[in-house]
Order: sequence, then C-alpha cells, then structure tokens
Amino acid sequence: MAEDDRSPEEEFQELIRQLFGGAGGVDPEQLSKLSGMDIDPAMMQQLMQQLQQAFAAGGPDGGIDWELTRRQALHIANQDGLGITSGQRGDLDEAFALATLWLSEATAISGLATAPQALTRGAWVEATLPVWQALAEPVATSIADALTGALSEQAPDDMQSLIQGAGRFMRTVGGSLFATQLGHVVGNLSKEVVSGGDVGIPVMPDGEAAILPQNFSDFGEGLEIPEDQLALYIATRELAHARLFRHARWLRLHVISQVTDFARGIRVDTSALEDLAGRFDPSEPDELRRALESGALLPPRSPEQDTALARLENLLATIEGWVDVVTAQATGRLPMADRIAEAVRRRRAVGGPAEQALASLVGLTLRPRRMREAAAMWQAVTDAVGVGARDALWDYPDLMPTADDLDDPAALVARLEARARGEEPERDELDDALARLLAGEEPAAPAAEEPADGDDDAPDEPRPV
Repeated sequence: MAEDDRSPEEEFQELIRQLFGGAGGVDPEQLSKLSGMDIDPAMMQQLMQQLQQAFAAGGPDGGIDWELTRRQALHIANQDGLGITSGQRGDLDEAFALATLWLSEATAISGLATAPQALTRGAWVEATLPVWQALAEPVATSIADALTGALSEQAPDDMQSLIQGAGRFMRTVGGSLFATQLGHVVGNLSKEVVSGGDVGIPVMPDGEAAILPQNFSDFGEGLEIPEDQLALYIATRELAHARLFRHARWLRLHVISQVTDFARGIRVDTSALEDLAGRFDPSEPDELRRALESGALLPPRSPEQDTALARLENLLATIEGWVDVVTAQATGRLPMADRIAEAVRRRRAVGGPAEQALASLVGLTLRPRRMREAAAMWQAVTDAVGVGARDALWDYPDLMPTADDLDDPAALVARLEARARGEEPERDELDDALARLLAGEEPAAPAAEEPADGDDDAPDEPRPV
C-alpha cells in the first residue's frame, strides 16, 4: 500500500511505532493527516513530545524517574523567588534560642546536635523529598504496572506485538505521570507547611529542626496574635518534635515503615483504569492526570488497610500528643499559648489543599485523629509520675504506650506508679520463657494431654485412615 493511501487510523499507528521505536522526531506532515480522526494535530504533537521526553528520562530499567518529581516540586516552590531576609532569620534564631531553654525545663530529652534553621520552600523540598519518594514509590509502581496491563488489553490485535515490545515505555509513561503529579503536590505542600514537623511524619533529616518564614507569615494572618509569641510557640513545638525523633532513633523507621506498609497494600482499581484507557482521547491528555489527582484510580480501602491506617493514626496521635503536652508545659509563660495551641490543632485536623491532594494521590491521610485522647494520656502520666518517667517511655519500642493506653490511661498510670514504688509487674508465661532462655535452659516441653474418659487404651500413634 502506498504511503498516501493509508487511512488516518493507520497513520496514527505509524506515529505510535515511531514513538516506541525511538525514531526521534515525528513527521509534521503525518500529524496533519490526523484531522480525519478528529484529533488536534498540535495537541498530538505536544503529547508525543511529552511522551518521548518521558521515555528519554525514564529511570534505570524502566523505573520511576524521581528527578521529574524534584524538578516539578522545585519549580512550584521557587515561583515567588523570595528568599529569607536577615531580619526573619534573626527573629527565628532568637525564638529557637529561648525555646531551647524552655524545653529543657519541660522534658528530660536532650537538645539537638544541629542548630535549627530557617528554610526556604525550595530547601524544604530538597530536604524532605527522599521521604515523599519512599512513601509514594509503592503506589507509583502499582499505577505504572496497571497502566501497562490495561493499555495492552485495549490495544487492537494487530498492535499487540508492538505494545508488548513497548512495555517498558508504557510503564515509564505511567510512572512519569505519577512522579510529575507527586512533584506538583510536594511543591504546593511547600507553600503550606510552617515547620519541619508540620505534617506529622518525620520528613526532615534526623535531628534537624526548621521553620519556613514565608509560610509562617501566612499562618499568623487573621489570628490577632503577636508575631513574637507565635514564633516562640512554633519554635518550641518544632524543637520538641525534632528532639523526640533524635532521642528515639527507632521511632523514625517505625513511622516510615508503617506508612510504606500501608502504601504497599494499595492496589489500583483496574476496572477504572481500563475504562479510562478504553475511552482515552489523545486530544485530552490531561484526563489521566485528573484521574490521578482525584484518587479515582484508587479503590476503597480493604479491611486490612483500614486496620493498618488505624494503627498508623494511633502512632501519629501518640507522637503528636506528647509534643502537644511538652509544648504546652514549655510555653506556659506565653499569654496567648492556649489560643495558639488551638489554632495549631485546628489546622492539623483540617489539613490544607496540598495535604488533601496527597491523600488523593496515595490514599493516605496523615492526620492524628486521636490527638486529644493522646494528649490527655500524656498529661495524666506527667501528673502521676513526672517528666523523667514519662519521657523514659520513648527509650525502647516495647515501652511506648499502645492504643489500649489511649483508651484507658488509668491502667498505664497504675503500672508506672507501681514501677516507681519498686513493685515488680506480675510475671506471665512469656516472662518465664524468656528467663529460661537467657539462663541457657531447655524450653519446657508442652504438657501431655490426658486421655479422654473411656479412652485409656488409645494407641500412641494415629490409626491409618
């Protein structure tokens, strides 16, 4: 068949072959023939260029190219071009210095080895991106794999060999779209967060504390609270959060592993993806992006995921509740501390637009829904046994309060008071077994079952069936 005799559909397939075959540029004359398919040639050319760039930028072995996330996030974070003035930096340095002194009276956990700092939005993106990548990678991989499978099923029979041969490319397209969307979310999140610990999980490097002056000013608008009091409160809360994670080295991994375990349980709604692939219009390349943004490709959570989410929310609430109590104790000298605390809690409970977008993208809401119960528990512990015994609960993972302790702080307080009096807790079978193991004794053999009445002559070996 002569080239000029090909149908628009055949012309479109030839463009796809050029794209997957790595032929480089796409012939503009071929694009002009797409008008017979009601496809805008200019839009198609733009889409082709974007896809070819995605192929060229794909990660190793067709993996996710997280550099796309970084570039997109930094593009959004640095749009205003504003830096940090010497006045802003000086004010925050003073707030951090005083907050450090106040915290020394409110907690037994020692200070940071690294000086807290004022960060630009772009610097916050650079510092926190590894955590966002770890959080999102399981979901990105799932979407990329599902996109490959769905588009392969929707392709015509005469293009199956071509689609199968381009599996790596199709996977890269899905991964690149997700990576770009994550960059969009993280970039917008950099405009909302006030401090390093603002999102509840340890996104900053271990032992580092920071405040974003650009966002701090926005947070204070409309609160009618003196800026110096607001700075002191936020600095104290940020330092408490950073001190906790530096002291309990295991806690950071504990939180991140629970987040990633939840994310690995996410499966893409293949029926929704297949429906999208079946009606995908190349003249509307934003449709897949909108589906990612809205969370339409993520099915409702499974019961296992609901359990994992409840466990994670309890953990985040336990952390935030401790930070809340310590901050309140340290900032008792501030006349408006209670008003600021309520504003912070309300802001954390509602979440900003970028945090909501993150929830749609990875199906996870990072909000400590039980923070008030956790704060009440930590306050009860503080009143009963003091600061030192309270903070010692972070020394080892098995000492940390559980969800049951949030429900019934009295039981935890009773155990801690008994320990303070020198009373040993009641031993159980696990304690006895551990003691024998440490002593080098052989494990106790399980007790033999007594034969049932009337079965004294039962054979030692089971009868053959």
